[in-house]
Amino acid sequence: MRKLLMVLVLAGCASRGDFTMAPDGLAGGTPETIFVGTTREKDGEAYAFGRSGEPTFLRYDVAIPTDREPGEVNWPPKTREPDGKRDFLTLDARGFETGDDFSTALRSAMKLRGQRDAVVYVHGFNNTMAEGVYRVAQMHHDLEVPGVAVHYAWPSRGSALGYVYDRDSILFARSGFVSLLDEVEDAGARDIVIVAHSMGAFLTMEGLRQMVLKDGPGALDRIKGVVLIAPDLDLDVFRAQARDIGKLPEPFVIFGSSRDRVLNISATLSGTGDRLGNMDSVTQIADLNVIYLDTSAYTTGTGHLNLGENPALLKLFGGLVGIADAFSKDARGRVGLLPGLVLTVRNATEIVLRPVEAIAEGRP
Repeated sequence: MRKLLMVLVLAGCASRGDFTMAPDGLAGGTPETIFVGTTREKDGEAYAFGRSGEPTFLRYDVAIPTDREPGEVNWPPKTREPDGKRDFLTLDARGFETGDDFSTALRSAMKLRGQRDAVVYVHGFNNTMAEGVYRVAQMHHDLEVPGVAVHYAWPSRGSALGYVYDRDSILFARSGFVSLLDEVEDAGARDIVIVAHSMGAFLTMEGLRQMVLKDGPGALDRIKGVVLIAPDLDLDVFRAQARDIGKLPEPFVIFGSSRDRVLNISATLSGTGDRLGNMDSVTQIADLNVIYLDTSAYTTGTGHLNLGENPALLKLFGGLVGIADAFSKDARGRVGLLPGLVLTVRNATEIVLRPVEAIAEGRP
């Protein structure tokens, strides 16, 4: 079965957090290596919300604590010393002088694992640098995604009041995103799957559109699938982007929820009604070859990162060779895999996920 390079755009609205270096000799935790490309501007020793015209490339080694629930990112409180069994901690952080150095290190990491795939995660609205990197480490670990983890850290302001700033940063960050994909391909990655979350879905679609308009449909040959998680994206804009892209990468999977409180607020602020990630049905995108998964029954917290935070969904999708591989067969084949109702509307397929106990009891 084909292994996949996945680019994952992650959710915002997480707890505030910053990198905490693990004290020397501290035991506990499972290491995850995250390669990072960022267009955040460096402010002293930290990468803040300023915008940099040139991308920077880094690597972080993050320790995943053993004493936590799947989906949790635990920040060490200031009231005690860091605990390797309970807290997410940074084991190492280093920068690369050039993109070529980054690609060489990524190539070595894939060779060490005997793989030719990577996972590139890109965060969404209202994230600091550390929150994006730690969430990537958590999801990469909990979903048991194969390949080397890569993260695109675009310059979010990291503030709940920074929505307009973040929307502008998305447009600013398109070329940096494309540059990161080029570096990953230069490292020898065979297949690319883009998995985007929240406002990062807007960035992903803009990046794909830019690639096609510049170099033609062949620019997406390495893109073997796209997964959007709770995409904060206007439906009309999404349709226009899809029209410019032409043939969407396959499979093209969208995780949404009508109970997503963050997207419900975003829709109100935008004055446009539904966002792509909180539709009631796929009829509005029925002519597109996409798969829409309604995760409303698995809502956790705000419902804005159900796939990454809900233990049941993590268990359901964890261990797959790649998230998108679960949807590479036709709809009938998916019935046995997913505990949900499969509906097909023209080209689009909607899967309403329901907990197994609800199905047994005949509940909707």
